[in-house]
Amino acid sequence: MKRLQVSTARREQFVDITSAVAAAVAEAGAADGWALAYCPHTTAGITINENADPDVVRDLLAALERMVPREAGYSHREGNADAHVKASLMGSSATVPVTGAALALGRWQGIYLCEFDGPRTRNVFVDVRAC
Repeated sequence: MKRLQVSTARREQFVDITSAVAAAVAEAGAADGWALAYCPHTTAGITINENADPDVVRDLLAALERMVPREAGYSHREGNADAHVKASLMGSSATVPVTGAALALGRWQGIYLCEFDGPRTRNVFVDVRAC
């Protein structure tokens, strides 16, 4: 298993980690199998989405802010309740098939760490399994 450390610069940010996950796949040497990217944080998540047009990431962040505003009378008193909800909506992991020793992502897809309570340094664990 490979541990990636991902630094974020803003409170809310999507960081493209596709190349780092692909490097972990190459390092593992699996020709065919699965790669799992897992985020062990309750205010950050993992998602797969378009990585060709940066407007998609901006739109996702804006939509999440409309759905889960930062100030909404939450009971959680740390001031980051919205981050917990957004991370739960994104999920904590993504699994991608590996074929021909490469991630079997769609043409426009990328893997993102979704930061909702930064800036921070986050861990992402990548586990590659051959089959």
